[in-house]
Amino acid sequence: MSSPAAPRSRFGRRATPAGPRASFRQLLPYLFEHRRVLALVLVLSVLGALASLAQPLLVSSVISVVQKGDPLGGLVWLLVVLVLVSGFMSGYQHYLLQRTGEGVVLSSRRQLVARLLHLPIREFDTRRVGDLVSRVGSDSTLLRAVLTQGVVESVGGAITFAGALIAMAILDPVLLLLTLLVVAVAVVTVVTLSARIRPAVTQAQAKVGALAAAVERAISAIRTVRAANATEREIATISAEAEGAWQLGVKVARISALIVPVASVAMQVSFLVVLGVGGYRVASGALTVANLIAFILFLFMMILPLGQFFGAITAVNQALGALGRIQEVLALPTEAEHDREIAPLAVVVGAANATMRPEAPAIEFDDVRFGYVTLAEAEDGTPGPSAAAASSPAETATTVEPELVRQPVLHGVSFEVPRGSRTAIVGPSGAGKSTILSLMERFYDPDSGAIRLGGVDIRGLAREALRGQIGYVEQDAPVLAGSLRDNLLLAAPNATDADCVEVLRRVNLVEVLERDPAGLDAQVGEDGVMLSGGERQRLAIARTLLAAPPILLLDESTSSLDGVNEQRMREAIDAVAEDRTLVVIAHRLSTVVDSDQIVVLDHGRVLGIGTHSELVATVPVYRELAKHQLLV
Repeated sequence: MSSPAAPRSRFGRRATPAGPRASFRQLLPYLFEHRRVLALVLVLSVLGALASLAQPLLVSSVISVVQKGDPLGGLVWLLVVLVLVSGFMSGYQHYLLQRTGEGVVLSSRRQLVARLLHLPIREFDTRRVGDLVSRVGSDSTLLRAVLTQGVVESVGGAITFAGALIAMAILDPVLLLLTLLVVAVAVVTVVTLSARIRPAVTQAQAKVGALAAAVERAISAIRTVRAANATEREIATISAEAEGAWQLGVKVARISALIVPVASVAMQVSFLVVLGVGGYRVASGALTVANLIAFILFLFMMILPLGQFFGAITAVNQALGALGRIQEVLALPTEAEHDREIAPLAVVVGAANATMRPEAPAIEFDDVRFGYVTLAEAEDGTPGPSAAAASSPAETATTVEPELVRQPVLHGVSFEVPRGSRTAIVGPSGAGKSTILSLMERFYDPDSGAIRLGGVDIRGLAREALRGQIGYVEQDAPVLAGSLRDNLLLAAPNATDADCVEVLRRVNLVEVLERDPAGLDAQVGEDGVMLSGGERQRLAIARTLLAAPPILLLDESTSSLDGVNEQRMREAIDAVAEDRTLVVIAHRLSTVVDSDQIVVLDHGRVLGIGTHSELVATVPVYRELAKHQLLV
């Protein structure tokens, strides 16, 4: 009799904006982190602006002196010095901005990585890894444009613009009025077009994330893809994602292409107006040649910062589009933040033993119910809509938030694991065995009921302290890219080479050391591809054994071993299991029969608890499993 399904957790079916949005205020912390360097840049920008503004005045003075036939004196040298100083400050300012831009990217990446690696496991169940990696890579890179494309320089540009405006008003108000009319049209055009940049960039970056996810999926399963002759189909799928990203990128380029020439056109039109009208006013005697040349130079100085301003608008809108995707991840609560909500008085790291009772069971499950949260499926069986990435480039205005549903797995599970005992958990595939170990590690929290460690609800313990008490060997025995030493030191960073060699010997992996002259520095390849399946499992067990925790969780850890290696592995586990609590999930009868107690699961319910002989006599499901050597 199955229990009623858990209520659905709905997140909408309502229209929402096409992607996460960020405000300029959210961008400021990244800039303020480098405020000292930016202050220096601002000073250089102001000094450069003043030096630039002085140049047209000196040019006008030189022309007037030449017209009068007087000696130039030091005017020319002063002009040369101003040009050289202005160029030096501009170059140094550019270097500082580029370096600071890289600093902003580094800061955002550090925050993202720190947040990603602290997110609850459930977040990775409903998100694509490639899309998350894309936010660390391509999205964060766009933040650099805020500094390198004139946002800070625009402050000095504003001074230059204002100074040029004042000088032009003094030289000839009529020419200035005509110039401002042209500039006003350009500004209105840019502001109107730039409003379309941010949503376009957000959609383009989301599509890049989907592309990265598709590539990551295909590469991570490349052997399966090749064996299934699905290479061309995967290429077609990825190419479709790439084309979608290209179309959205072209859309961004199209909008940018309308903005970029505006400053150039405004400058050319302004120059022609000033040259035509100014020439007429010189001919009529209303304006001198020297003042006309100075006016034209000030016109160039006014248009240049205007171009910086237009570029800054585009850069900020692009950055805010990418920042919205970054902030979406940074806004997700970490495991620690989640714990502060459910257990504000959680035990501090390292003090896990402080409140544990020696007489209490090592682990206790008390009426635990749990279900995984997954994306809802449409009627045709495909995953429900996701706000993370639009399904087509045409999807620009709105999208639908995903609907999440809970799939019940455990139904009122209760059992105890005595200290120093060996407990085996058996059952058919899909019974919930691996889920129990995941709950012990607090990868997830139960929907109801309690799990206790030494009599203490594990939700009242800091996760670091809890996991320091428990060693966990996962079902798929993951091996990290790198060397044997890198893998072994993951859980025991202070272990010596001698410790590493000894633990490899205990799990019968000495031959791996002997076949590669690099020894502990031997590379294992991506996902441990340089090792066999059994070797990967033994390396994962060695990694856990090296940390020597008081509780060991082994999830089908011997399923890929042959008879000889399984026997040696059992001997190694027997040796380290002394004075430790061991919880084993196994498919082989030989791994189960010697257990102090066996917990039989089926469809998320405990059918029986006892020794092998007791369960064979009383639990039909176990009797059938034993009959087939538990190979299910």
